[in-house]
Amino acid sequence: MKKVIRLLLGIATATALIGAASGTEPLAAPAQAAVSYVSSTYTAPKKGQTNGGVKALQQRLVKARALSSSFVTSYFGVLTEAAVKKFQRGQGLKADGRVSRPTWDKLVATTGKIKITTASPKIDSRCKVKGRALCIDKTKDKLYYLENSKIIRSYDARFGCAATRTREGRFSVLWKSRNHVSSIYHTPMPYAMFFSGGQAVHYSADFAAYGYRHCSHGCVNIRNKAGIRWIFDQVRTGDRVVVYRS
Repeated sequence: MKKVIRLLLGIATATALIGAASGTEPLAAPAQAAVSYVSSTYTAPKKGQTNGGVKALQQRLVKARALSSSFVTSYFGVLTEAAVKKFQRGQGLKADGRVSRPTWDKLVATTGKIKITTASPKIDSRCKVKGRALCIDKTKDKLYYLENSKIIRSYDARFGCAATRTREGRFSVLWKSRNHVSSIYHTPMPYAMFFSGGQAVHYSADFAAYGYRHCSHGCVNIRNKAGIRWIFDQVRTGDRVVVYRS
């Protein structure tokens, strides 16, 4: 038995020496994606609201096959109201489009535990600079606000249509306009941060209401109004902007 133990120890030692000589190390475990779950807490979401409670409602309506996943916008508009009515009719509830406690409890019971897996975002190397940067991923439909190469906040983003594509590359914030209105399309562009000609990052009420059903004229649309307002207040003229595909 002692001979067997000495033999095993000898093999382990030799393996370690070979690894050290060749400059190799044991492989680290692969990075795990962050996992969370859709909230089951009742927040009494109402038409006209934009918040996390509305997003949880929409995610559960998607699971219940009452709403398309493209309409998970965190905004409670006519499409979400219609989805609530559809779910209520299917469950024999009063189809008024209002999320009462009985409607919510039935929705949670029907959809159960919904897992959300979020992989670490792939940040373009050009975004990793000292100071502030807007890193915009067209593949993931995301805008990341970075400070000293660290992601501080991230928001859903929408881009230009086929005929008016959002330009890709490295840019900088040329100028800002808090209450901007397009001189071409005559549409509001609140919290606009221009980075390439007439293309800017700004809040879009249309994006908040209709999600990815529509597209922009080339700008980067953000549907979280409070979020883009916060970023607008942080960003300065000259800060880096990178639009890329991951």
